Amino acid sequence: MSDLTVRPVETRSQQKRFVQLPWRVYRDDPCWMPPLIMSQEELLGFRPSPFYEKSRSRSFLATRGSRDVGRITAIVNAGHVERYGEQRGFFGFFECDDDPAAARALFGSARDWLRDQGMVALRGPANPSLNYECGLLIEGFDTPPFFMMTHNKPYYPALVEAQGLRKIEDLYAFWGRMEMLETIDSKLGVMVEGVKERFGVTVRPLDRRRFDDEVRMFLEIYNSSLGGTWGFVPLTPGEVKHMAASLKHLIVPELALVAEVDGKPIGTVFCLLDYNPRIKAINGRLLPFGFLRLLWNRKGIKRMRAISTNVIPEYQAWGVGLVLHAALVPRLYAWGMEEVEFSWVLESNHLSKRTLERGGALVTKKYRIYDGAVA
Repeated sequence: MSDLTVRPVETRSQQKRFVQLPWRVYRDDPCWMPPLIMSQEELLGFRPSPFYEKSRSRSFLATRGSRDVGRITAIVNAGHVERYGEQRGFFGFFECDDDPAAARALFGSARDWLRDQGMVALRGPANPSLNYECGLLIEGFDTPPFFMMTHNKPYYPALVEAQGLRKIEDLYAFWGRMEMLETIDSKLGVMVEGVKERFGVTVRPLDRRRFDDEVRMFLEIYNSSLGGTWGFVPLTPGEVKHMAASLKHLIVPELALVAEVDGKPIGTVFCLLDYNPRIKAINGRLLPFGFLRLLWNRKGIKRMRAISTNVIPEYQAWGVGLVLHAALVPRLYAWGMEEVEFSWVLESNHLSKRTLERGGALVTKKYRIYDGAVA
């Protein structure tokens, strides 16, 4: 084992090796989708990112001889520490060969750094927080992930659990084909009409003319609606602004809906097309012409991820989420959508799980968040 070394990522050359490692790990895995490289570098802190205005991280590379065999990032999420009053660090961006010694050394380096930062507990994977890609895939390895969802090798859970980490929460991906909507319980339609009539709820698409303001409104409702959700940390104003700018060209307004009462936005449903096959075709590179290939003929994309349905707290018991989903359905038919994934859904979110199950959606993937000690 003397040829195994783990070093902190410090130089630009090491950063490139860190980012490029998954291309080798998954070279024979048809289900793996490359990340958008520029976005990945921002989330790692290799490029300026508003997440790191207060938070901090340290990345590590494991090498055997001249071959990189694994990587990990240790993260101090300042928002989590402040919100929950606990010295909990995170790990993310974990990739590794089926090499238990390398995994052990990587987690050891991450824990040592977190301990030096005053952390006593560990959670992950979060890339770099639960507001971005997160969770380790534990079921559903035989199909590609939808946009902005993770994928990993089947041996990863064993590597992670060997480090003394244990399940704290699972995340579900629900999937369905459009024709499955024909089996939806007719009572749901009655409920939707009742909510609309009783409370005066109306639904509209995102307004293209006020795009920046609208996206910020979506993200602000997202923040306000999830205050009681397990593990949630609000996006900072800087993150909201940056995320609005980065999503500007990816959002299809017809698939991003707003519920209002007396003209006041109270809830949203936010969906994104599954850009993953196109990202794979450009190999994660937006420049020089990848961006054009990514966005060309978006009508040709027939898979979509429903990322979130959010309702501000004072209206959450009204059934506004059902109204939003009902308004979304005809827009999906008009688009020619074929498949939809609702992801992710916390296992502790019993209301959303029951609603999706009644609608005929199937759990096709499960992801796990782990907890453990730093010591």
